[in-house]
Amino acid sequence: MNVTADEVNAWIAADPDERTRADLTALLERASGTDEDALAAQAELDSRFSGPLEFGTAGLRGELGAGPHRMNRAVVIRAAAGLSEFLAGEVGRGFSVVVGYDARYGSRRFALDTAGVVTAAGGRALLLPGPLPTPVLAFAVRHLGADAGVMVTASHNPPQDNGYKVYLGGRAVTGAGQGAQIVPPYDARIAERIAAAPPAVDVPLATAGWEVLGPEVHEAYLQRVASLVPPRHTREVRIVYTPMHGVGGATAVEALRRAGFSDVHVVPKQADPDPDFPTVAFPNPEEPGALDLAFDLARSVDADLVLANDPDADRCTMAVPDRNVIGGWRQLTGDEIGALLGEQTAAAAAFAGRGVLACSVVSSRLLGRIAQAHGLQHRTTLTGFKWIARTEGLVFGYEEAIGYCVDPAAVRDKDGISAAVRIAYLAAQLNDHGDSFVGELDHLAQRHGVHETSQVSVRVSDLSLIAATMAQLRAGGPTTLAGSPVVTTTDLATGSDDLPPTDGLMYLTAAGDRVIIRPSGTEPKLKCYLEVIVPSVPDVSTARHTAALRMEALRTDVAAAVEM
Repeated sequence: MNVTADEVNAWIAADPDERTRADLTALLERASGTDEDALAAQAELDSRFSGPLEFGTAGLRGELGAGPHRMNRAVVIRAAAGLSEFLAGEVGRGFSVVVGYDARYGSRRFALDTAGVVTAAGGRALLLPGPLPTPVLAFAVRHLGADAGVMVTASHNPPQDNGYKVYLGGRAVTGAGQGAQIVPPYDARIAERIAAAPPAVDVPLATAGWEVLGPEVHEAYLQRVASLVPPRHTREVRIVYTPMHGVGGATAVEALRRAGFSDVHVVPKQADPDPDFPTVAFPNPEEPGALDLAFDLARSVDADLVLANDPDADRCTMAVPDRNVIGGWRQLTGDEIGALLGEQTAAAAAFAGRGVLACSVVSSRLLGRIAQAHGLQHRTTLTGFKWIARTEGLVFGYEEAIGYCVDPAAVRDKDGISAAVRIAYLAAQLNDHGDSFVGELDHLAQRHGVHETSQVSVRVSDLSLIAATMAQLRAGGPTTLAGSPVVTTTDLATGSDDLPPTDGLMYLTAAGDRVIIRPSGTEPKLKCYLEVIVPSVPDVSTARHTAALRMEALRTDVAAAVEM
């Protein structure tokens, strides 16, 4: 594809931002030559005009820059116009939208543009008072009874990205989806209205008239999170915490303090919001090396626990002392944290005899066994909290990508702040019983078997490689994995009684191992989720060793199957 100068000039004429207009103008001038620089400029233009940035169940997410396939003011203004038109059609004029934003490049400007479009369209725009965590926005949608929420963030994506999450609530949606992120058919209906929106320069944009919220919503959120910890327990837990250069720091520390955990040491170099994320290669606490500074601080202050949020603080991870690990600190997997929080919730919910635990299909099957042991129900959903949050009767939900919903009545989404507070509470509970996180994981393994999980991910620059690999696997996938025959192959694209259709393949072996292969919904990756289950034996270490060996073989086979 070669985008024409006329197409680029038409976009420039409709772009309300002087900087992105100038950027495209300079790129177009460079592309007019015949040398290698001109070819590179044309390739960049082709990329930026390869199509509109797709609006889906994750909203918008992409690289900052000028053009329809980038995140910029023109794209955001048209997205806000489409959302406003959708809401006006659903609930009438006077619809309400809460708008939040993080500290990434462009976030505040995008939030102000959204507030301006909503106001001009006859809606009531409620702007959060500053850069705040995504869970505060999700809380605000339910707390204020708003018809929708918009959070400007790219979560844990690289610094050059930004994004636009949309939540529905109030009069726009009913049932368990109140305050959750959009799912079909809402995404397609909003996308239709975005596509029909006029050029950005023609979208009515108010310069005033929206309401900037005071501290009350943030205060209500902090009170709610602090209430998740009962008053009678020890609080002698020394915590090292990092917000990973994001917006979670002040909120997390204050929430922990109000819950009684005041011995908190914040990693200094990662304490303040910084859109460049200078100390990490990727601002994702799951990435290798991301917690190195936290581990250094934990060793120096003799901490009991390391907690970390991603930059918009909707995810949370943790690490614990473990003398069997090099460096003395062990970061738990998302599934291990999910099992610990699930057991904590189930033990409390069991007294009421009701409640549902839910996790995504790519998460460990251990949560189902925990629910069954406590006489509770378990549900498996598609990947993403937009699905988990819609579970009727939900008391706890998680996905293996360190996302946890520990208070669905207040936040119908993953919430890294409340999860951090509940993890600190669990540390206190274990201390009260003379136990540890490692010991609690062993107890769960003794009761339910060792559930070893891992991933194989392939990052690509050409998305067509992912589609080609999925097609190849559908034409003829592996017949054995880790030395065990594949007894069931399920194409998740056809759907089932339990799950709507999704692009993925699931393999089950005679040994009970499971592999799920699917394209990532937010990154240019093909992701493979692996699980090995070894029945419990008196010596848990022996079962763990067996599981580790089988997982190593499984990883090797899966990597070979998806090699591109």
